[in-house]
Amino acid sequence: MSDDSALDVMGLSLSLGRLEILDAVSLSLRAGEIVAITGESGSGKSMTALAIMGLLPAGMRPSGQIQLDGRDMLSLSEREMCRLRGNDIGMIFQEPMTALNPLKTIGDQVLETILIHTESSKAAARLRAAEVLMRVGLPPEKYSLSRYPHQLSGGQRQRVVIAMAIVLRPKFLIADEPTTALDVTTQAQILALLKDLVRQEGMGMLIITHDLAVVGNLADHILIMRRGKVLERGPTKQLFAAMSHPYTRMLFEASSHQVSLPPPPPEAAPLLQVCDVTRAYQLPRKGIFSVAQSFRAVDNVSFTLRAGERLGLVGESGCGKSTLTRAILGLEPVQAGTITLNGAPVWAGARPNRVVRRNIQVVFQDPYGSFNPRHKVARLITEPYHLLDAPLSEQDREAAVSEALVAVGLSPDDGGKYPHEFSGGQRQRLAIARALILRPELIVFDEAVSALDVSVRAQILDLIVDLSTRFALSYLFISHDLSVVRSITDRVMVMQAGAIVEHGPTDQVLVQPRHPYTQSLLAAAPRLPPLPKRVAQ
Repeated sequence: MSDDSALDVMGLSLSLGRLEILDAVSLSLRAGEIVAITGESGSGKSMTALAIMGLLPAGMRPSGQIQLDGRDMLSLSEREMCRLRGNDIGMIFQEPMTALNPLKTIGDQVLETILIHTESSKAAARLRAAEVLMRVGLPPEKYSLSRYPHQLSGGQRQRVVIAMAIVLRPKFLIADEPTTALDVTTQAQILALLKDLVRQEGMGMLIITHDLAVVGNLADHILIMRRGKVLERGPTKQLFAAMSHPYTRMLFEASSHQVSLPPPPPEAAPLLQVCDVTRAYQLPRKGIFSVAQSFRAVDNVSFTLRAGERLGLVGESGCGKSTLTRAILGLEPVQAGTITLNGAPVWAGARPNRVVRRNIQVVFQDPYGSFNPRHKVARLITEPYHLLDAPLSEQDREAAVSEALVAVGLSPDDGGKYPHEFSGGQRQRLAIARALILRPELIVFDEAVSALDVSVRAQILDLIVDLSTRFALSYLFISHDLSVVRSITDRVMVMQAGAIVEHGPTDQVLVQPRHPYTQSLLAAAPRLPPLPKRVAQ
């Protein structure tokens, strides 16, 4: 690969009808260089990447120039662009499960990329596929090429997507939010892998992310975008040291936002008690006469959450957090142990206890995925009413909807709208309103802010703490973002391989961890440099 390879975007503008999406965006990327684009959702980051790849939605009109080694890509036909994609420019998409074909094995999907773009034999292509999968940390002897995407973890699926993007050794790689939904250790591994690929293969990489801590440890140059415009650019260290634009400083302050957490009530009564809980799944038999094996997703877990307390739960993907959450919510039975709320069991015989279930509500990671898009907000946030013994009158329902919407900072008129009419942060407020509608004693926040922009995340965190104070709520906050957990919880539990390996006051556990696993989580978490002082005007 030539060290002179260059990707230049000059005055790129993009419009859809009268709507201006990109306004004269310019950037330059050289071989062996990492350039980052950061900004909030809707800033135009992903649209810039899609324009470079020639994958814009129908009806969008680009103008300006995109040059690859001096060749204007906007003037190329679709057939010519197909030859460039993969060969000269590879792309890693944000969500690997949607980027991969669930009906094809991982080997066939990497193989397909080689066979389409080269004249290699199938045997040679298979050898190359195995080689590149090993290169990204998926050795064939451990992760067979015959596996399907659903048989891999999130981090492993992201490695497959990276393998597909680099298998033809492209000159440039575009990574669109490649680590957004990954836990800290997997994120650190993926970022180290991408950095190694750039340095060893000599390719240039354009990374798109809203995580400034990731940018600070990875990129050579940064562009800050907002509403389709580049507001500030420069070498990473210089830009972080100066931050001449107020918007850049706002993003930085939101990334390190600290919530004003009131002290927990002293000597409060136990609310949620989890005692010696075990949840195991039977594994498929390896042979006709082999003995069935089982996997313990939750292994003898015990803890107590007191009334008014804010408890955090952290750990890597696959550690058992989600399984434990489903058990607490009464969505899955356990093989051993008990789970009670105010002394009442979550399960009453062979079915969930309705009285307990209406006092425990949940806010999921993806609010759009947890809402039926065909229903209006007023109907969606009253879904928990099916747990009531007697239905409310129409007048009482309307009053409850208005009260819940106002409590989360929205308008009563929003009850007549559909979910698609709201931003991501507003939809998460709707999800919190739905959780509040029954005035529960406990809310479980399952990765509730991991997919949000830093500024929106700060607003939602402030809202959660405010609501917990106003409504005397307790909550279990599950997240892989240690900085968020540290700012919003009183105590924290660290989970590994189905067991709680460390727990205690949040500041103690996340500042002076005792267990090696907790120490490894903290070491893997990216950190922001200190915020520079404001220059006096």
